[in-house]
Amino acid sequence: MVVTCPKCGAKNRLGTPPPGQVPVCGACKTPLPWVVEADEKGFAQEVAGAPLTLVDFFAPWCGPCRLVSPILEELARDHAGRLKVVKVNVDEHPGLAARYGVRSVPTLVLFRRGAPVATWVGASPRRVLEERLRPYLEGR
Repeated sequence: MVVTCPKCGAKNRLGTPPPGQVPVCGACKTPLPWVVEADEKGFAQEVAGAPLTLVDFFAPWCGPCRLVSPILEELARDHAGRLKVVKVNVDEHPGLAARYGVRSVPTLVLFRRGAPVATWVGASPRRVLEERLRPYLEGR
């Protein structure tokens, strides 16, 4: 996956950084937006690899999911280095959805250091998501 640095515009290949670290731009060392997709096999590693991870349980056919997706990408960009967004397609990975009690999409589950700390169901505007995330982002 290639990510453009929001600060200097350099293109960066996004790999998996070592545990406890976040991806940074190879040119200017600014933290990069961190948005990845996960499956059953790599899910635990994805949510454990960042201090704060917002998991988006979505379906491609879901209209509200398509509305929330760009907002989540903006949040990942605006909180680069502090927030990772992991996307899970519930149609392709129903076991993960069942494990976290997902009954409708979109469902957002917030993880802190690999453990779920909050769940929000339904599409919300950016300002609402920011308000919900604020205590977790400030409490790092």
